[in-house]
Amino acid sequence: MDLVIGRVVKAHGIRGEVVVDVRTDDPDTRFACGAILRGQAPRGGGERRFTVTAARNHSGRLLLSLKEVGDRTAADALRGTLFVIDAADVDSGDDPDEFYDHELEGLPVTTVDGDPVGVVSSVLHLPANDILAVTAEDGRELLVPFVRDIVPEVTRDGGVVIDPPDGLFDQ
Repeated sequence: MDLVIGRVVKAHGIRGEVVVDVRTDDPDTRFACGAILRGQAPRGGGERRFTVTAARNHSGRLLLSLKEVGDRTAADALRGTLFVIDAADVDSGDDPDEFYDHELEGLPVTTVDGDPVGVVSSVLHLPANDILAVTAEDGRELLVPFVRDIVPEVTRDGGVVIDPPDGLFDQ
């Protein structure tokens, strides 16, 4: 499985730099000079490899220069390209409170009383806090704030235990 570490937002300037929306917690390593990036073109356009020749922060955004991109036209053609890595190459480590999205997706969700709720289908990252999207056993999508008061326990092999407040799943 591939994990997205960044997405090309647009071209920057006339020399072929690209603005990247960073989606990794380790951009200094992932986008370091000399790093080889796997880029997946939008809408099934195939995969290419790129070599980072320069990376810099500009107004809170990451700008990359890539060996294979020499001008604005080539950079603009990369709009929407996803930079990816293989999930097997990353590990969230030993911290019991750290998870990558792919480690949570597919985990069963139960209440603290042991009642089955469903399966984590995705993780939504919002400014206030993360949200677990759970596909319920009846097919509904349930949104669960990923905060300790509501999600007291998560284990990679046991699943997600939730303590939903009254009314959380009422529709």
